[in-house]
Amino acid sequence: MKFLSIIRDLWQNRILISALGAWGAAQVIKAILYRVINGRFSIERLFGDGGMPSGHSATVTAAATAAAINCGLGSSEFAIAVIIAIIVMHDACGVRRETGKQALVIQDLVETLNILAEKEYTPPQRLKIFVGHTPMQVLVGGIVGLLTGILIGIL
Repeated sequence: MKFLSIIRDLWQNRILISALGAWGAAQVIKAILYRVINGRFSIERLFGDGGMPSGHSATVTAAATAAAINCGLGSSEFAIAVIIAIIVMHDACGVRRETGKQALVIQDLVETLNILAEKEYTPPQRLKIFVGHTPMQVLVGGIVGLLTGILIGIL
């Protein structure tokens, strides 16, 4: 009986459902856009980081929007959600984006060294290039989150 109560409480948590719904929506949009642009489906785009729109931005924006609707603009929940959203969105455009750029440069260096050395060096793991986001990807993710937060927050 306690387990069902926990599930019911989670299902009724509009902030949590909004955040998860926005993440799911952003990831589906990202996979569809990748398919349209590249002509092939990639499971990595459905679950991976980076790309258009930002799933991270959608998630935190939806949580902040739902917190505003359900708890009020003066609530602690809204304040915490906004601060976390600012940090996540800033990080997505900054540190994480630069990490993706560095991964691309490192991979190019490895390929160049392989050509110059006339031998094949394969790193143990290929670095991820899709790590961060452009400001436009963060903005569109925020819009997806805002719309999802409003939709789920008012239901």
